[in-house]
This record gives sequence, structure tokens and C-alpha cells, in this order.
Amino acid sequence: IDRETPKDLAIHMILDNYGTHNHPRVRTWLEKHPRFHCHFTPTSSSWLNLVERWFGEITRKRIRRGVFKSVSDLVLAIKEFIRLNNENPKPFVWTKKVETILEKVQRCKAVTATLHSN
Repeated sequence: IDRETPKDLAIHMILDNYGTHNHPRVRTWLEKHPRFHCHFTPTSSSWLNLVERWFGEITRKRIRRGVFKSVSDLVLAIKEFIRLNNENPKPFVWTKKVETILEKVQRCKAVTATLHSN
């Protein structure tokens, strides 16, 4: 990423593992690469939200409408849904305004600072 991104641009990384950035080697690397900025999601939620959304989509579009006589029928239906979805993939789209997201980031920083100051 460092080599491929124009040097005049800042790089903002949204990370799920809050503890990783405290490792001495990571801290040293970040100090040597000041254009990299870490933003941490609340513990265990960033990837989970997308997984939950994906399961909800499978449920709404395929499982809820189906009749399955066996677990293997259900598994086949899910695999077929995934295959068809992968043939014409569409990205999940952020629906929040940037300002709303940044406000939440600031609130999270305030909470995190409070938790770590004790």
C-alpha cells in the first residue's frame, strides 16, 4: 500500500484488532510511516456487522422463501445463492453520511480514552 499510494496522500486504516497497534514493532513501523492513521472499530463488531448483513440477505432472498426437506437441500440452496450472487456481485454501500461516521469515531475515541486512562 505504501509503495502504490501517492506519497502526498494520507492512508487511513480501519482496524478491528485494537491491541495489535500496541506491539513495539507495530508502533515503531507507524512512527516511521506518519501518513498511516489507525482507526479502531469497537471490539469484534466491524466484520461481524457485515457478516450479519450477509446472513440477513441470504435469509430474506433465499431461505425464508424456500421449503427444504433436508439439511442437504438447505446447504445446496445456500451454495446456489452464493454462486449466483458471485456471478453478479454488488458491493454493500455505506448509507451513513461521512459526518455521521466521523461523529461516531470521535465518541468512540472519547470512550476509549476514558477506559484506558483508568
